[in-house]
Amino acid sequence: MIALVTGLLAFSGALLMLIAAVGLLRMPDFYMRMQAAAKAGTLGILLIVAATGITLGSLSALLHAFLASLFFLLTTPIAAHLLGRAAYLSGIRPMVLEDELAGRYHPATHELRSNNAPAASTPGSDRIEETPA
Repeated sequence: MIALVTGLLAFSGALLMLIAAVGLLRMPDFYMRMQAAAKAGTLGILLIVAATGITLGSLSALLHAFLASLFFLLTTPIAAHLLGRAAYLSGIRPMVLEDELAGRYHPATHELRSNNAPAASTPGSDRIEETPA
């Protein structure tokens, strides 16, 4: 029974890794390719690591599998975010109808201006005054 479960986990993980590889080849945009690799690749790795931990069966192997999974879950989203930010700052624009960051990011100071920030803020201007009925 354990062999069947680990076989299904490993096969599912390998299938997700294959989907991530196909996504890298088929997606038209850098950001879409990055998403395909990050999402499907991470889940595929997690399933393969879980299958390995269950197959080995010892408490030490399960702990190592858990720690490896935790490492992947913590580092992959951060790495994808940093890659996307570096790509955007280097001039690779996403294939979207409207780029919401265009004109709001200052490359020298790395400051991002908000669209809904008021130009001049006065103290107490954010309060809504009620009118008596």
